[in-house]
Amino acid sequence: MSVKPLIVVLIGPGGVGKGTIARRLIEQDDALWLSRSWTTRPQRATEDGSEYVFVSRDTFMQAADEGKFLEWAEFHGQLYGTPLPTPPEGKDVLLEIEVQGAAQVRQSDPDAVVILLVPPSLEELEGRLVKRGDPSDHVDKRLHSTPDELRLGRALATSEIVNDDVDRATSEILSILGILRQPRRNPS
Repeated sequence: MSVKPLIVVLIGPGGVGKGTIARRLIEQDDALWLSRSWTTRPQRATEDGSEYVFVSRDTFMQAADEGKFLEWAEFHGQLYGTPLPTPPEGKDVLLEIEVQGAAQVRQSDPDAVVILLVPPSLEELEGRLVKRGDPSDHVDKRLHSTPDELRLGRALATSEIVNDDVDRATSEILSILGILRQPRRNPS
């Protein structure tokens, strides 16, 4: 009998490093499978196209109407959604999503593990957004929504990690996953 995959949800404000941490987790944990989200937002110049499935609004809404998403939400005028996950046998699922989506995942799977990544400071977050090439109006929107995202994220999260050092934050999450997986490996 196979064990139900653990659903691990990585949330946090834009620019906090969710994508970087998710890539590190996948590289360092063979038991994790990253579900690739869909979005209607344009691809950034700094992205190679593997970060999301970039689709039109019509394509996205058709998939939503057909019930093909585990969760989806509109955020800053763009749609983001996680397809119903189909991980390979024996793999746990890693979702890198927005706070609104995490609430939907938690509603459908109360056992989902929600990890909130937080920036060391708003100034650092602003620097990261600018460095990745976000336009100034987008940076302003993101910084304006950050306090609400953090408040909502803290209400959902099972753990909170400050991403002031990528290696340390990744190691901390891997430790959390190791603890959570222990009872699943050795059921009493």
